[in-house]
Amino acid sequence: MVPRLKDRYRNEVVPALMKEFKYRNSMAVPRLRKVVINVGLGEAIQNAKLLDSASAELGQVTGQKPVITRARKSIANFKLRKAMPIGAMVTLRGDRMYEFLDRLTSVALPRVRDFRGLPTRSFDGRGSYTLGLRDQLVFPEIEYSKVEKIKGMNISIVTDARTDAEALALLRHLGMPFRAEAQQRRQGAGPESPQAGG
Repeated sequence: MVPRLKDRYRNEVVPALMKEFKYRNSMAVPRLRKVVINVGLGEAIQNAKLLDSASAELGQVTGQKPVITRARKSIANFKLRKAMPIGAMVTLRGDRMYEFLDRLTSVALPRVRDFRGLPTRSFDGRGSYTLGLRDQLVFPEIEYSKVEKIKGMNISIVTDARTDAEALALLRHLGMPFRAEAQQRRQGAGPESPQAGG
């Protein structure tokens, strides 16, 4: 079965972007390439068990086995040696990528406390967008009673858009709640909160 968001991209987003940016060919429309979810755990130097729980939770959220990330160089001040395990990472492509993004936009982000929308300034100039979540409990797959420690995560959404404006339009059409839209929905909400965002 085709993921809901992938179906929406084909049937709604592609025609909308072709009209907005005057693309002559549907193949020129920007596409999602991959989603990279990264959990960094500096405390894993002292407590290796934290890495196991972080890896298990990331696997629950993404439906894919995470890769353990290791330190690239030694830093004496942090008692860090080269190749020490310090985090976990998952790269999602294809249907899993669309399913994860669908759950992120429709389930996880609305559960962030005092959520006012994502900032539009977190693009990197090459069509990729990164956002930060302060805790993993916004995902319903995580059981609150089994969580040892609150862990944040970085989520990078990589597109093949040539400009940030095209990437912003693509993600907006896919349902990413950017700040302007989120404020319009709330009709004059209070001051902006940087709870989620890069």
